[in-house]
Amino acid sequence: MWKALTMAMVAVGLVTVAPRDADAQREGASANPPALTAQDYAEIQQLAARYAFAIDACTNNGYDYADLYTDDGEFSVSQAWGTAGARKTQGREALAQAAGGSETGCRPPETMMGYGISHISVNHVITATAEGAIGKSYLLAIGVGGDPTRIERQGGYEDVYVKTPNGWRFKSRVHVFPNIRESVQFGSGNAAASTPQGR
Repeated sequence: MWKALTMAMVAVGLVTVAPRDADAQREGASANPPALTAQDYAEIQQLAARYAFAIDACTNNGYDYADLYTDDGEFSVSQAWGTAGARKTQGREALAQAAGGSETGCRPPETMMGYGISHISVNHVITATAEGAIGKSYLLAIGVGGDPTRIERQGGYEDVYVKTPNGWRFKSRVHVFPNIRESVQFGSGNAAASTPQGR
């Protein structure tokens, strides 16, 4: 009797395991993405850190910011986590302009919608994928509304990273900003938010 019971339990176990194997085969390599090394994690974190400096300071006429992306990389804005972004900016020249720059130099900082703030990305979570990695983080802005002591949480980022011959780059970065309408810096009460030069 014990032998028959054991065989029945094994049979039930096989039935429950088989669908998982089939699911993994259908999903292909994405079910078991290649592991990221400690170096990969460090380089992706450095990519996110360089983003903040490049967007805040318009270094190299905005091209330091643009060069954080792949050739076809894009930045966009969404009001909900997990939702595709709108207002897409794609391509090196467009991204440099989004950082306030151009071939001829940087626009006056006071004409930029994000004037005076410093970007701080926190709680950065990186997950391996078959194509590279994805990431998620919160965004804190310091210096909101011209007050150097004022901090505002401005949503966060959802990223897709790929490893290129030049290192890890953003394939896409979505600024997820659920509370944008209430934002001191970007909300409807801020006159700079409605100017065409605003980023």
